[in-house]
Amino acid sequence: MSKWSETSDKIGELLKKSIVTFGDKTIHVYDFFIALFIVVSTYFILRWVRKLLQAGQKANKLTIGQQFAYYQLAKYVIVVVALVSILKTFKVDLSILIIGSSAVLVALALGLQHLFNDLVSGFFLLFEGTIRVGDIIEVDGMVCRVQEIGIRTSKVKKRDGISLVIPNGKIISNSVINWTTDSSITRFTVEVGVAYGSDVQKVRDVLLECASRHNEVVRSPKPICRFIAFGESSLNFELLFWSKNRFRIEDVQSDLRFMINAEFIKNSIRIPFPQRDIHIKTSTDASTQIPDTVG
Repeated sequence: MSKWSETSDKIGELLKKSIVTFGDKTIHVYDFFIALFIVVSTYFILRWVRKLLQAGQKANKLTIGQQFAYYQLAKYVIVVVALVSILKTFKVDLSILIIGSSAVLVALALGLQHLFNDLVSGFFLLFEGTIRVGDIIEVDGMVCRVQEIGIRTSKVKKRDGISLVIPNGKIISNSVINWTTDSSITRFTVEVGVAYGSDVQKVRDVLLECASRHNEVVRSPKPICRFIAFGESSLNFELLFWSKNRFRIEDVQSDLRFMINAEFIKNSIRIPFPQRDIHIKTSTDASTQIPDTVG
């Protein structure tokens, strides 16, 4: 017998050597190698799926949000299949496990309804794609950018740089504004009031000229100026403009207000403040006068 045959026989005997025995089931050395092979294969399959999706995103066939969502779903499916395969390799009776886990899940569902609601909402977010990674959303008055969509929670970043973790159930059940639409630009407004008697045509020209000078305001569609109301103390105007800078739009609006204020001062256009006329009535009736105190 050759040395190769002797070596292979020894390796075969080593792999068949039992490690753990419970009942009529035995776990051998080769079972551990099979489990290790499944783990390594899962790692490389996930890397291949990620590269495949990244290639699709670079070819403009997928958005960044779609790439992330598909990878998350693929990861969960592949990991579950790998976990089931490892359990079978170690002779775990899955039917007993499923029956036992079902009873546990029923008990947990009664006390953890919000948790299960978040889990189901996470699957809806990943499948539907109404909100994707990179989208700018407004929830509970907060404007934030979606960084990550998980099964139970999603991670977002506010405009001040603070990251928040939001339960998926809150995103699904609440009214959420998604600022990231099919269009690359969004319309915004700046309102201003001027004093009565002001030259309204000059006001209109100043507002449009300020908008046209700001580099964050797109040239098409062109900005629009509306005369919206005769207020109590002012003539009210509205400057409508389109911009790509959705996430930091307050900075753009602030810049426009600075520019408008400077141009108003230069053109002697006055921004009024609320005024009230107070009429004080005095009574000359002697009966209402307080008599002198007699000492």
